[in-house]
Amino acid sequence: MDQILNKVGSYWIGQKANKEMSSVGDDINSMSTSIQGGANWLVNKIKGKMQKPLPELLKDYDLAVGIFPRDATNYEFNEETGKLTVYIPSICEVGYKDSSVLRFSTTVTGYLEKGKLADIDGMKTKVMIWVKVSCISADGGKLHFTAGMKKTRSRDAYEVLRDGVSVDKY
Repeated sequence: MDQILNKVGSYWIGQKANKEMSSVGDDINSMSTSIQGGANWLVNKIKGKMQKPLPELLKDYDLAVGIFPRDATNYEFNEETGKLTVYIPSICEVGYKDSSVLRFSTTVTGYLEKGKLADIDGMKTKVMIWVKVSCISADGGKLHFTAGMKKTRSRDAYEVLRDGVSVDKY
């Protein structure tokens, strides 16, 4: 009986190990985007420049701190050109308190200037259908989203960091 249990246990452990090993490859692929953002952080650290958290950067540029999902912590920002690249661990949607929804790809790029994120790639909003967001601009208590047409929303709906909900496709 012990020999049978040993064989069954060995078989089960072997199968479990095979599954785990194959998932490691998937995990490494999905982490590559995060590593790209993390590599920039490391380079800045070596240069002696400490990168501020993304919400702080957005606040410094007069944008709502919650326009990206909470787990979007890795980013690259070139102060000279204004190019911002935000890395998000997985494709997700974020719902806001004004009932609007934004969908994010794993990489969102745009050009950041005071009160504006322009030429956005990797972000969509639902306006009957999913439409690419090309620009977000701030004007006092309002955020203006350009997605095929300009849509104005209350800024305070985007002032709180929210979790993204995973979705299958961007």
